[in-house]
Amino acid sequence: MLSLIWGFSFLFIKVGTQGFAPLQVTLGRVVFGALVLLAMLALRRERLPRSGRTWGHLAVAALFLNVLPFSLFAYSELTIPSTLAGICNATSPLWGMALSVVALSEDRPTRRRVAGLGIGFLGVLTVLGAWQGFAGTDLTGTAMALGASLCYPIGWIYVRRTLAGSGQSHLAMSSAQLLLAGAQLAVLTPLFTTAPTSLPLLPLLAVFALGALGTGLAFLLQYGLVDEVGPTTAQMVTYFVPVIATAAGVLLLHEHLSWNTPLGALIILAGAALTQSKPRTRRSPSTRSGPTTG
Repeated sequence: MLSLIWGFSFLFIKVGTQGFAPLQVTLGRVVFGALVLLAMLALRRERLPRSGRTWGHLAVAALFLNVLPFSLFAYSELTIPSTLAGICNATSPLWGMALSVVALSEDRPTRRRVAGLGIGFLGVLTVLGAWQGFAGTDLTGTAMALGASLCYPIGWIYVRRTLAGSGQSHLAMSSAQLLLAGAQLAVLTPLFTTAPTSLPLLPLLAVFALGALGTGLAFLLQYGLVDEVGPTTAQMVTYFVPVIATAAGVLLLHEHLSWNTPLGALIILAGAALTQSKPRTRRSPSTRSGPTTG
């Protein structure tokens, strides 16, 4: 379900931008998502963070995890297909690995990770058709989508360095973060857009689904999944999102798909999987307490 929601988010963005400006789509997405989380916060009788320091760090997190990536994806889909945006999103683990080596002292580069990084960015070049001079690819829109994917690891590394061990629940922190993202967008959107003269139904429904499902409900599913099966298994959802996004774009929006796009996507996912994997360690016979089960 989480893969479906996040995969269809790129279709919702494309439909939303057919009736509203990209910043308006992002503002609606954040507002509807915040309403879902605040409703859940009230049901669980939890409170928003009270520390001014926490709110300050969350304002930076909101910029890099919500405002910038959501807006960049919306702007990118004005000129590139939703399928390509979904595939660019799959590069986020690659950016994360590259940045964590610099920003997090406990993450050390290994041959496996470096190889995965190289394979992943080879996949990006395959998607863009580098051998034919990037012909037929809107480089500005693609750069925006790749930049959006880069924002996520920047934001998470910042959160990890500043808010780890805060004692607040994920629900309270994310609710506050979306509120801050909404406040930032409420200031930016009127400065760069004009109010819509109408509210077309289909784009409005797409923005509602993008926020309530792709931002609000998806958060609840994600953390429930992490609690149930652990973060490593939960990360597998990342590898299904571009598949869903591509299928939705081709089947429902009739977007054209060149042979190099799915091939490059597979190479990107292979590289991302390699950067996230760990070499197997052998267990000595003396440590085995019994047979393992499947």
